[in-house]
Amino acid sequence: MKVLLTGASGNIGSHTLPELVHRGHEVRCFARLSTVNRRMARQWAPEATVAWGDITDANAVARAVEGVDVVIHLAAMIPPGADEHADQAREVNVGGTANVVAACLAQDSAPRLLFSSTLDVHGFTLDRQPPRRVDDPLVATSPYTAHKIEDEAMIRASGLEWAIFRLADVPILGVREPHPIMFEIGLDNRIESLHADDAGLALTNALETPAVWGRAMFIGGGQTCQLTYREYLTRMLAAMGVDPLPDDAFSAAPYATDWLDTEESERLLHYQRHTFDDIVEAVAVSLGWRRRFVRPAAPLARASILRLSPYYKARARLHRARRPMPRPARPGSGA
Repeated sequence: MKVLLTGASGNIGSHTLPELVHRGHEVRCFARLSTVNRRMARQWAPEATVAWGDITDANAVARAVEGVDVVIHLAAMIPPGADEHADQAREVNVGGTANVVAACLAQDSAPRLLFSSTLDVHGFTLDRQPPRRVDDPLVATSPYTAHKIEDEAMIRASGLEWAIFRLADVPILGVREPHPIMFEIGLDNRIESLHADDAGLALTNALETPAVWGRAMFIGGGQTCQLTYREYLTRMLAAMGVDPLPDDAFSAAPYATDWLDTEESERLLHYQRHTFDDIVEAVAVSLGWRRRFVRPAAPLARASILRLSPYYKARARLHRARRPMPRPARPGSGA
């Protein structure tokens, strides 16, 4: 089968490509030309070809789509960047998806379209009994979730043969730069993870599974990957040798994440092969030779991460402001 994979250099795309190639598909990767992507493309060849271009360039997308049987559309601008630069993100997420849809419709034989969405489109659900189901209401809580909801509606109305996969959290299987967004998730929020290899397997299996087409489905890791955010973060930090962070560094607000009903997607796609333990282990292994230096550097790393928390900094300032001022020395007291 001839497959166009957008976002091939991303976290999910980089795990989907090897699975597609392993299964004998003829893969064309659509990627934005950059030094990093050019280096990655050398690893793709000769098993896959590359169509260079930007997802916001309609002509480049049209050329990439020409002659393929199916498009797996993963290219997107995700948080935190998507929420910090909402206008640019909309050009990529909504404009880019519109380009993909138009290019598919322009073909003599329109390819199928498999679109990656997110569980976050269901909004804040901490007050509801889990798990979430795909027919739960869609509620935008950020620019990114608004983009994905708009994309889903566009694809449903396109007339194409489509499938929409709402993915759980897919952690990078390695050390990543911390960002202040990590402190915006309340520690009691429920979160479900998905191993990146399992995401790639689900996407690949969908090409040979007629029952998933014309439907939206949750793709998540299942019960072994369902945790609270406190458990999730504590174990991820431990994999890097960092001790737990204090509760007062985090927002107490709900966040758009939850546990998912993946019973049917697993029954159809047979993709849940990894547990959260496997994810944590992969992160630890990714440190390689650096593991010997983790424990000595851990306190500094922890302090550096805490400096990113606006809540921790605000409470530290408040604590300093409340400390009693030292009494001035009395003349002649010798103090």
